[in-house]
Amino acid sequence: MLRIDHQDTGTRARTGTLSLPHGEVDLPSFMPVGTNASVKAVHHTTVEAMGTRLILANTYHLYLRPGIDVIRAAGGLHRFSSWKHNILTDSGGYQVFSLAPFRKILADGVKFRSHIDGSYHVLTPEIVVELQEAFGSDILMPLDVCTGTESTRKDAEKALATTTVWLKRTVERWKARSSDYDGRLFGIIQGQFYADLRRQSAQQVIDLDTPGIAIGGLSVGETFPVYEDMLGVLAPLLPADKPRYVMGIGTPDYILTAVENGVDLFDCVYATRIARNGSVFTADGLIDLKKARFEKDFSPILDGCRCHACTTYSRAYLRQMFKCNEILGPMLATEHNLQFLHDFLIDIRAAIRQGRFAEFKTAFLGRFGGKSRG
Repeated sequence: MLRIDHQDTGTRARTGTLSLPHGEVDLPSFMPVGTNASVKAVHHTTVEAMGTRLILANTYHLYLRPGIDVIRAAGGLHRFSSWKHNILTDSGGYQVFSLAPFRKILADGVKFRSHIDGSYHVLTPEIVVELQEAFGSDILMPLDVCTGTESTRKDAEKALATTTVWLKRTVERWKARSSDYDGRLFGIIQGQFYADLRRQSAQQVIDLDTPGIAIGGLSVGETFPVYEDMLGVLAPLLPADKPRYVMGIGTPDYILTAVENGVDLFDCVYATRIARNGSVFTADGLIDLKKARFEKDFSPILDGCRCHACTTYSRAYLRQMFKCNEILGPMLATEHNLQFLHDFLIDIRAAIRQGRFAEFKTAFLGRFGGKSRG
């Protein structure tokens, strides 16, 4: 499943290949988020042309709409969405966490109210596996309990205990999957921002021997130093022969820190969300295309970028699209931001192979800046 090609000598950064049912994925890799079986404001063919071979979709949202019956009738999520490469589906645990006023954690699972029509639903660890098996997910995630920065240690301990029990049930249900389904289960480490709870959770996931390991509950409002500290706690504990995934990060500073700690996969809505508001990545940091200073700026967003926005249009034209509320603006900005991150990861992999990752990180952040959020 996992082949490591290069290990950086000065850090835990590494490159490799992840073999999944719908092809191989170069590591480390960023996964564009396609919550509703679509990466917002961009064609799947465009995402594919960039070289992306793994995207993320959301079990919670797909379960509520269009529903499992529709996706099953379509022949699975790949056929339904016409995406022929790999798909990771998260369990919906984070969405349940973010909708705290509408849910109740039970011993058996979670009861929640739909944000769409107010109807009540129950998800259990077993149901979540069944849903993702019906989707045909290449990587599936277990139902877990995530806690935020406002939670107490007692809250974190309780959430971790529930997450661990649910993971054991998830593993049993995953082992009982049909013989023609080969989706890989990633156990999720929780424990909020307590080092001892993180270590405890890591060992519990390792003992259950899931094919991959994910780190959840980060980038949920904590400071960047806390994020760094938690990765530093976990990095030495994780087995080298399994892929590692930090959930919900997607800015260069967060990505570089994750890679430095040996993380292979990450995802975030940040790049596509800010694009829809006119903010785009450049080598010198973010710029807001709606600003008046771009009115007569006929240069591309980023010289040398191979996205359609940069090879065809100017900053002035893109500003016009946003000022006039034309759909083309968000589409082009989204393509650019995803292309930027895809090429960024290509550069990271090259730096690791050449033994200069630490130098690359310092130089990149020195120009781009390191204060963006994950």
